[in-house]
Amino acid sequence: QVQLVESGGGSVQAGGSLRLSCSASGYTYNSYWMAWFRQAPGKEREGVASASVGGGNIYYTDSVKGRFTISRDNAKNMLYLQMNSLKPEDTAMYYCAARRSPGPMFDTQALGVMSFSDWGQGTQVTVSS
Repeated sequence: QVQLVESGGGSVQAGGSLRLSCSASGYTYNSYWMAWFRQAPGKEREGVASASVGGGNIYYTDSVKGRFTISRDNAKNMLYLQMNSLKPEDTAMYYCAARRSPGPMFDTQALGVMSFSDWGQGTQVTVSS
């Protein structure tokens, strides 16, 4: 049984930083694509950042490029999202997701909800102006 547990969310002022963490268990972590998604109230879930098995292929949605950094530590089964220069529009529930296939993906696929089969419960990020 795959388990993904997010942590690190919270409330910050605009311009601040947060680091999200995702602990993975129950499968061979280093065989999975991993990604971060977010969902704001009344909006669809969107891909934020995605990283291939070895981290060699990384994709970001345009709105976070230059501000967010995804990273993974395969030895510790951990996924991270460093978020800098946060904006009120970054406010959302953030989810960690895993894809049970190590094969290559293009950017739209790597940030697509349908590409991922396993999800965490989410951690709330609130950015105030």
